Amino acid sequence: MTSTSTPNQAYLKGYLAWLRNEKQYSALTAENYARDIGRLFELAAATPLASLKIHHIRRYIAQLHGKGLGGRSLARMLSAWRGFYTYLMRDHGLTDNPCVGLRAPKSPKNLPQALSPDEAVRMVDLKADTPEAIRDKAIFELFYSSGLRLAELVGLELESMRADINAGEVRVTGKGSKTRVVPLGAFAIAALQAWLAVRDQFAKAGEAALFVGQRGQRISPRVVQLRMKQWGIKQGITSNVHPHLLRHSFATHVLQSSGDLRAVQEMLGHASISTTQVYTHLDFQYLSKIYDAAHPRAKKKI
Repeated sequence: MTSTSTPNQAYLKGYLAWLRNEKQYSALTAENYARDIGRLFELAAATPLASLKIHHIRRYIAQLHGKGLGGRSLARMLSAWRGFYTYLMRDHGLTDNPCVGLRAPKSPKNLPQALSPDEAVRMVDLKADTPEAIRDKAIFELFYSSGLRLAELVGLELESMRADINAGEVRVTGKGSKTRVVPLGAFAIAALQAWLAVRDQFAKAGEAALFVGQRGQRISPRVVQLRMKQWGIKQGITSNVHPHLLRHSFATHVLQSSGDLRAVQEMLGHASISTTQVYTHLDFQYLSKIYDAAHPRAKKKI
C-alpha cells in the first residue's frame, strides 16, 4: 500500500488499531480495510482528505469501475472509505463525510459455484500417505464437513479443537467476532484425529494453532489456497478449486438433502437469511438439470 503523506498513514494506523481493539475485527479484515483505504490515498494523491468532496469520490469510483472493478468490490471499498471518514470526523476534527449517499454500480449477481457430490468426495478423498497430505486431508474434510470460512479454519486453536472433536462439533469465531458451533461429520473427525497423531512432526513447541505449515507455525491462508489448488488438479477436478468452493458445496449439498434454509444459515454464520437464499437458486439450477436429463418431455424434440 502506498500513501502520499505521513498524516494519512498516521490516520490509517489509528483507524486500524480502533478496528482491531474496539470493533474486535480480525487481522485479515483489518488488512482488507487497509488495502481499500490505501486505494483512496492513491486516487486522492496530493489532495488532503479533508478537501475531498462527493464529486471526487464519485470520480474515483467511476475510474475504478472503468478499470474493471465490479460492483461488489466497489461497494466494499466505499463502505471502508465511509467508515474511515466517520472515524476521522469523530477523532480528528473532519467535518464532512464525502462518501455518504454514494452507491456503487450494480454488478450482475453470480451464483456461487459448487462441486457435484461426487466431485466433492473425490476432492477430500486424498491419498494421505505423508504428514503433509494427512494435514491437507483434515483441512479439506473440515471445509466440506462444516462449511467454514478460510479465516475461521486457519484461526482454529489446538486445545479447544481437541474438546470439540470429542463432542462431534467445531466452535469457530466468524465475522463480527460472532461464535457459532457447527457439527463435525464422521469423516472429518477421523481425518482430524489422524492429523493430531502426526501434528508434532510439524509444529514448533508451544504453537497454539491446530494447523501448521512447514515452519511449524500457524498455516497461512495463502498456503491453504495453494495446496487446495494443487490437490484439485491431482484429483482431476476441472473447476478452479479454492476454499470457498468447498464451503459453497457444503451449503448446497446440505440444502439439497434437508431443504432447511434456516439451519444452513446458522451453520454458515450468515447474519441475514437473504445471504443464504442464493443457495436456493443454486439448488434450483441443480434440480433443473436433473429435470432436463430425466423428464421425457422436458425438451422439445425436433
